[in-house]
Amino acid sequence: MLPGPLEPDDCFQVLPPRGVELPVVVEVPHAGLLVDAICLSTLLVSARALARDADLFVDELVPEVTEVGATVLIARTSRYFIDLNRRDDEVDRHAVEGGLGHEAPHGLIWHRATDGERALAAPLPRCELERRLDLIYRPYHATLQRLLDEKRKRFGHVILVCAHSMPSHGLSFTTGKEVARADVVPGTRGKTSAAAPVIETVDRFARAFGFTVKHDDPYRGGYSTQHYGAPARGVHAVQIEVARRLYMHESTLHRDPDGIARLRRFYRELALRLGGLIQPVSVRR
Repeated sequence: MLPGPLEPDDCFQVLPPRGVELPVVVEVPHAGLLVDAICLSTLLVSARALARDADLFVDELVPEVTEVGATVLIARTSRYFIDLNRRDDEVDRHAVEGGLGHEAPHGLIWHRATDGERALAAPLPRCELERRLDLIYRPYHATLQRLLDEKRKRFGHVILVCAHSMPSHGLSFTTGKEVARADVVPGTRGKTSAAAPVIETVDRFARAFGFTVKHDDPYRGGYSTQHYGAPARGVHAVQIEVARRLYMHESTLHRDPDGIARLRRFYRELALRLGGLIQPVSVRR
């Protein structure tokens, strides 16, 4: 937590490619824990909830992709500050004064923790929402758009990997009972946000790496996947959820160094494979 208001430079960072550049961008929107005093004064959630509801340590899984030519964008702010993987109008009246009538407890501004507890003491004033949008949301997405545009212009196409993590167990959509999730869940909005060669490369490589895979189950991809994924224009987006058991102890929220090392290899080699794809679809210019 910062004692004063956040500054733009605190909010996210770009890690440029260090090797021969590839048409690959990896974004990590949910690993951050940073909030400022203004935000903290609005929250009811504990520090543990702040960590539990983050994609904890995912920012440590991807930096090595820069060594093989990919670019990385990492958010440092907590999703309780603002959720970067949501539309900018996805708010309800419980989250922001004058918000929409529909329920969005995990929208742009979370007003419920994942355990269902209240996250906000009261709906935020509209001016506070605008502060957060101006401080990080709009600059973050402007930066992501710029990175994608630059690579698409250079290579003719670009692949966006949205790196996330998920609880290792969750309720089944069919039975309502708790089940173990697959190791890796690639999400492409019903296989619409990326061309088939990109999707097949991700799924096959994850299985060859020794992971169990379920495409789009239970996560189909969020805002970034839907908003940026436009394969007909040469922009391919895949959300990758990894089960937290692979790299951390979920009860204690401690790192598993061996698991982190394994996933670093996974992301590094996946970036190389994706970067080696040549024009996954024809590009309309």
